[in-house]
Amino acid sequence: MRQYTVTGMSCAACSSRVEKAVSKVPGVTSCSVSLLTNSMGVEGTASDEEIIAAVREAGYDAAPKGGETSRGAAEGAEDEALKDLETPALKRRLIASLGFLAVLMYLSMGHMIWGWPLPSYLGDNHVAMGLAQLLLTVAVMVVNQKFFISGFKSLWHRAPNMDTLVALGSAAAFVYSTAALFAMTAAQARGDAAGVMAYMHEFWFEAAAMILALITVGKMLEARSKGRTTDALKGLMKLAPKTAVLLKDGVETSVPIEQVKKGDIFVVRPGENIPVDGVVLEGGGAVNESALTGESIPVDKAPGDRVSAATLNQSGFIKCEATRVGEDTTLSQIIQMVSDAAATKAPIAKIADRVSGVFVPVVIGISAVTTAAWLLAGESVGFALARGISVLVISCPCALGLATPVAIMVGNGMGAKNGILFKNAASLEEAGKVRIVALDKTGTITSGEPRVTDIIPAPGYGEDELLRLAAALEQKSEHPLARAVLRETGERKIAAAEVSDFRALPGNGLAATLDGSALLGGNYNFISRQATVSGEMKAQSERLAEEGKTPLFFSKDGALAGIIAVADTIKEESARAVGELKNMGIHVVMLTGDNERTARAIGGEAGVDEVIAGVLPDGKESVIRRLKEKGAVAMVGDGINDAPALTRADIGIAIGAGTDVAIDAADIVLMKSRLTDVPAAIRLSRATLRNIHENLFWAFIYNIIGIPLAAGIFISLLGWKLNPMFGAAAMSLSSFCVVTNALRLNFFKMYDAGKDKKINTDHKKSKERITMEKTIKIEGMMCGHCEATVKKALEALPQVEAAKVDHTAGTAVVTLKDDVEDEVLKKAVEDKDYKVVSIQ
Repeated sequence: MRQYTVTGMSCAACSSRVEKAVSKVPGVTSCSVSLLTNSMGVEGTASDEEIIAAVREAGYDAAPKGGETSRGAAEGAEDEALKDLETPALKRRLIASLGFLAVLMYLSMGHMIWGWPLPSYLGDNHVAMGLAQLLLTVAVMVVNQKFFISGFKSLWHRAPNMDTLVALGSAAAFVYSTAALFAMTAAQARGDAAGVMAYMHEFWFEAAAMILALITVGKMLEARSKGRTTDALKGLMKLAPKTAVLLKDGVETSVPIEQVKKGDIFVVRPGENIPVDGVVLEGGGAVNESALTGESIPVDKAPGDRVSAATLNQSGFIKCEATRVGEDTTLSQIIQMVSDAAATKAPIAKIADRVSGVFVPVVIGISAVTTAAWLLAGESVGFALARGISVLVISCPCALGLATPVAIMVGNGMGAKNGILFKNAASLEEAGKVRIVALDKTGTITSGEPRVTDIIPAPGYGEDELLRLAAALEQKSEHPLARAVLRETGERKIAAAEVSDFRALPGNGLAATLDGSALLGGNYNFISRQATVSGEMKAQSERLAEEGKTPLFFSKDGALAGIIAVADTIKEESARAVGELKNMGIHVVMLTGDNERTARAIGGEAGVDEVIAGVLPDGKESVIRRLKEKGAVAMVGDGINDAPALTRADIGIAIGAGTDVAIDAADIVLMKSRLTDVPAAIRLSRATLRNIHENLFWAFIYNIIGIPLAAGIFISLLGWKLNPMFGAAAMSLSSFCVVTNALRLNFFKMYDAGKDKKINTDHKKSKERITMEKTIKIEGMMCGHCEATVKKALEALPQVEAAKVDHTAGTAVVTLKDDVEDEVLKKAVEDKDYKVVSIQ
């Protein structure tokens, strides 16, 4: 996505106009304009020149963000674009406006209503007083000329915006008052004292100036609040290191960060930030990664470990090799994700966009009709004009335009501060609508690394002695289970003795000689042929296998030494995370390629609602497709084989420690690699969506009530009559209220599960087991009769819902309504004299 800075926009009608103009450019596939950050994201093949020309044709201006500049310059430009330059300018305008307005109000209201004293040349000369009011109003209008320039310019381009409403309202009051002043001079020339006094009461100069001042107040409050919504993004940009210390030919040299290249060697001392992503070559220390992950506990780094830009080396001297520089660093990618999310629009924003696109022209029409209607009803020009001006200045398209993006920006910033990255606004909105969460097992629910779980020595052996024998045998093996045994012995500081005559026996185990004794290690079938395994030890191994663990048998000189059980253990927070998801009314499914028994053991420990085992990598995507028939699905995974499923799901959630492919395919990235961030992300999404609904309700209800009130509909019913100045005050506060409400999200506790509410879903759907398919390769089918025979045999099984058999392809695809062992399916087919080749 290419991003641009757009200038000249003042309300939602402006952003809608720019969006429509750019979307019409040939080659543009999508365009999203953010009023909040004055930015535009464009996808497609159209050139920058064509896009900028379209923006200018619409009456605004644009410039590319960053362009082909260096990373540092691009970030500097981005940082400059996010600076709150608007508030200081508005503050200066407001101070000047209030100075002139105070004198004007003293003349028009203080003297006329409360009899405050004036110099004789003004107090006794009404024409002079009128001229003084005119000059003071002109001064206020000059100070706030931006309203008139922008408003009438957009009107000229047939795209009226909020500034048009303000400019028309203020100008109408000024022109009418000026006409009354000229009429007053004519009356004075005629010697008509009564006429002079009558025209004195027709002046609306203070209204024309007050409208501008009050709208400026609202604009300043809105700008200050909008500035706070980008604090998270600005904070990330400030983290970017400016220099790095490179090691070249043994000499340390400090260089600008832009000069660091992939493969360069850099050093980091205690208290210094790591400049780019890299891998530790020498040394070690504790690195605080809270800037990226939100995790406050420092992480110990040793040679071979990865380090990320902007993290803080708290202790130890480390020498690293740069692996990612410039825009490829983790920090730069996070900044890009947060920035892209701010530049995109949530689906719910389309409602407000459609309204904003026609809002201003409709309001101008209502104002004209209101003025004409009151004139036809016999009211004075001043009365009718006051009603029309009130309609113009109370209407607020900004509240509609800001309702969604401010909440999205704050919610996205909250997620980023806690290590939860939403790639776009749509993912932040849609995550809260999830009804089913599918969890990959390995690396997501479990740690992804086998560990020793049980040690059962045979009589005559102790745990340490059994581990010493196992370590001696496993130290030369490259199998993952061997690493689990060695990790356990390393933690217990048990040294592994050297063995000779080491042999790996595929499908069986390992063999070696230790001090003349024969050592064996492997599965039950292998060891039981070499040593005696008691019934008690066999029962123990079967129990471990039922729990999803892999029992490893070890023997010495033909005698069993014991059993060591190894398993991929679940993460500490997995069960709590699953519990929180279920408490939120979400159906939790575990997907895994493991066998049914192991999967059920892990699933039971984690507390998931459903386990789907034996799923091949390409099968995960088809399972997600079927799950989506039951409701919105989120897929959580970390591996390359999860990428298709992450893409297929309504929301793909990648564990941050996973592969780049998985992260690229996902909509949400969890930097902490903690499963508890999944319910936190959904919780934050729900809170953000709730905030958007509140904002949209306020924006719509404000205009629905305010416009009829300003038009005078309630005058005959309740006697309510709105002064244009009060209308301007209401308009100035409406957008401020919307932005302030969005800022409340900063106080939302996304990890507090105490207030979770289950979302009402169809009970039948939520409890219905998700069906799955298995494909059976069959030999021996020759015709349609064979198909019918196999189909009937398979569908006779209670677990099979339907079977689709094809003798030409030699397959039977069975849809299951309950889990069934492959052996049961195989037996049903082979009982009919056909041969089963494989089951997937």
